[in-house]
Amino acid sequence: MSKMQKKSWVLSKINDLKLNIRLTGVVLIFVMLPIAVLGGIVFYNMEQSSVKENVNFMQATMERRQDSIANNIDSINMTTQFFLSNDTMNNVLICAAGGGQFSTRQWIDIYRNDVAALERLINNNPVLKGVRYYAVNDNIQEMMPVLFTHSRMNKQSWAHMASTGGWIFDYRDNLFANSEGEPLIALITPMSDKLHGRIGVIEANMAMRTMFPSMYEDISGESSCFVTDEGRIIYGSNEDDGIAEIAIELADAMKEPDQSGELSRITTSYKKEQKSVVSGMYIPELKGTLVSVNDISDSLSEVYKLRTNYIIGMLIILAGMAFVIDVVVNHVLKKFYEVLATIRKVRGGDMDVRTREDGRTDEMGELAHQVNRMLDNIHDLMKENINREVLVKDSQIKALQNQINAHFIYNVLESIKMMAEIKEDYDISDAITSLGKLLRYSMKWTSETVLVSEEIEYIKNYMALINLRFDYEIYLSLNMPEEILSQRIPKMSLQPIIENAIVHGIEELADDTTIYMKGIPEGDLCTIEITDNGRGMNDEELEVLRKKISGELPTAGGSGNGIGLKNVQDRIRMEYGDEYGIEVAAMEGCYTKVYVKIPMKRGLNADSTCS
Repeated sequence: MSKMQKKSWVLSKINDLKLNIRLTGVVLIFVMLPIAVLGGIVFYNMEQSSVKENVNFMQATMERRQDSIANNIDSINMTTQFFLSNDTMNNVLICAAGGGQFSTRQWIDIYRNDVAALERLINNNPVLKGVRYYAVNDNIQEMMPVLFTHSRMNKQSWAHMASTGGWIFDYRDNLFANSEGEPLIALITPMSDKLHGRIGVIEANMAMRTMFPSMYEDISGESSCFVTDEGRIIYGSNEDDGIAEIAIELADAMKEPDQSGELSRITTSYKKEQKSVVSGMYIPELKGTLVSVNDISDSLSEVYKLRTNYIIGMLIILAGMAFVIDVVVNHVLKKFYEVLATIRKVRGGDMDVRTREDGRTDEMGELAHQVNRMLDNIHDLMKENINREVLVKDSQIKALQNQINAHFIYNVLESIKMMAEIKEDYDISDAITSLGKLLRYSMKWTSETVLVSEEIEYIKNYMALINLRFDYEIYLSLNMPEEILSQRIPKMSLQPIIENAIVHGIEELADDTTIYMKGIPEGDLCTIEITDNGRGMNDEELEVLRKKISGELPTAGGSGNGIGLKNVQDRIRMEYGDEYGIEVAAMEGCYTKVYVKIPMKRGLNADSTCS
């Protein structure tokens, strides 16, 4: 079954339900839908607020961790620099590298002065685990806990880094055979001299717990690890392989600099699938990323529990409301069902049945009353229908009579024309001929558009009749290319412009004058220019007329209000579109010029229509 068929089937089932059931459903929907939407919004906001709170907390926590890690790195770097700058220990390592020897007295002085000072420096720095010199051979006297031989260094797991240096993570101190301790992190720094080359190595270390406390603390719901740029994952005391995939993905993204070019940064986001807040801090000095994943499912479960209780409560309320609303609706519709039963009996042919009226003044009581009145008036309505049919026939007869009257007028005008010609009064004959053509053109509306040539022929007849009224002559000068004469234009759209030119531009002059009509084909545009040498208009009058034509000002009834030109404008735009219409230009005391713009269609014949 297609979706459309399922939709039709559902609608048909709804339409088959009784009215009281449908009304109950509608009321429940309009009552419960806003409550459901509001509840959804509230619990969504609660969920988002909980997520945002956890994200902000994790972001702030990572920023504090960043400051601590930066301080630890600075401590290791500064201590390493201090050890590198110790001239005495440098001389000891140079001497050992060159095969030289110190006397016992010299070794005692070195221990009492330099080694003791370096030991105090280490002990006074609580974050450091130890800092050591390693010679390039065994040609020295070891002085714990600062100076050791090359053989001792080879016991360390980082010995392969002696020549390159760098950071070593999560290693155990193997300096002595029975030494045991917690995982360490160290900065390995090679030492060299211009004359003797490599002379030793400095190891500055601290506990991994000190550098990354979040990896070793038992924080409820939180797991942390450190991911090196090479992809090695280092866990703390609470190893959790479940975060490996998230950690590697985040670390790969953090290795690239952000838009500002910064490498050292923190990013925190919420993973909806895991219901966890994931935060990453890239540490460029260590070339790795500290990743912390905080499971907030317990926090969100409280919100979900509240939401479930809310839904259960709403369902209980919905069931109770459905029962109450159904009782109320049935009571309200009781009279309606009585009226419906009456109508069904009427439909069966019982015209004498009536609905019981119990004096109720509500809508249902009014419905029963109106149904009874309707039945009382049925016979009157049947009589009225008969009268209407008679009136329709009368109207048809009158319409036919009007058509006969129009033919009668044409025939009478022809008879008058013949009488004038018999008496050789050709001026009257010509006037009647023009009047007849004008009437035929005006009354014949077989099409909304006509050829431009037909409209001009109508204008010629109009001008012939107009000149009978005046003691002066108004001439019509035509310059219309054949391709424009074959265009179509809304019927009687040029004549109002001619009439406007005579009434408002020429009559006041009362002198012989000429109206010029010129056709200008311009590509796909056809422009008909109509110019009169009348009184023209000043700039203020012209602006008012333009606003009336465009509809910016109202065109009330009366002379000189521009309603004729406004009608022409509207008809042209309705026929062809808003890019066509009329424009007006004028100069006071000289002329008024109207431009009519319609689309130009090529290859038109007399029966074609401009689109």
